[in-house]
Amino acid sequence: MASRRDFLHQGLRLTALGLVAVPLAQAEAARAGRDQVDAPGTTELEPPPDLFDAQVVDIDFWVKPRTLSLIRPQSGERTSVLYWKDGEVIDAAYQELCHLLRDVNGKASIAIDPKLLETLWASQAFVARYGLDRPLEILSGYRTPASNNRLIEQGVPAARQSLHMSGKAADVRIAGLTEEVLGGLVKSFRQGGVGFYYRSGPKGGWIHTDTGLNRTWKG
Repeated sequence: MASRRDFLHQGLRLTALGLVAVPLAQAEAARAGRDQVDAPGTTELEPPPDLFDAQVVDIDFWVKPRTLSLIRPQSGERTSVLYWKDGEVIDAAYQELCHLLRDVNGKASIAIDPKLLETLWASQAFVARYGLDRPLEILSGYRTPASNNRLIEQGVPAARQSLHMSGKAADVRIAGLTEEVLGGLVKSFRQGGVGFYYRSGPKGGWIHTDTGLNRTWKG
C-alpha cells in the first residue's frame, strides 16, 4: 500500500505546481483568445458555463490556505478541516480526511491521493466565491476490491479496475448544484476523469472525479 509519505513527496509538489501552473497557463491563453478507464466508454461533453470555468482563476486562489468541509451521508460524519497551509499538508488533518474517505462498508482506509483532495477542495472553494458555501458530500471514496466487486454484482456502476481501489477517486455532490454544473466545473480543472451520473429524485445524481487520465463519460 502506498504510504502517505510516498503520496506527499510525489504528489504534493505536483499539487502545488501542477494545479497552479496548468490552470493559470491555460487561463492566459483563454484570455488572449477569447480525458485507466473508470467507465465502459467516454463521451465528450460541452464545456461548463463561463461562471463556473475554473480556468479563469488567478494564483491567489491556489496559494491560500485550504479548508475542506465534507459530509459522509453513509456514516453520518462531517468535518471542516484546514489541511493545507503555506505549501504544506497538515498531517493530522490529512489523516482525518483519509479516514473520512475510507471504505465504510469494508471498514478499511488507504492513503488518499493529495491531488484528489485538491480537486475536491478547489471545487468547493470555487463555488463558494459565488455564494454557494456548502459542504461537499462524499458518496464514495476508497473501496476495497471486495467492496468494488460487490457493487458490480449488484449492478451498481463500478469499473473492475476502479481508481476508487487505490484512493484516487471519489463520488461527490454539492447540494444546489446540478450534475452538469458540478461536473463541468470539475472537468475544467483538467486533473483527471469526470463521470456524470444523472439520477432522478430529490437529491439528484453525483459526479465521479479521479486523478487518472483526462476523460469524461455519462453513467
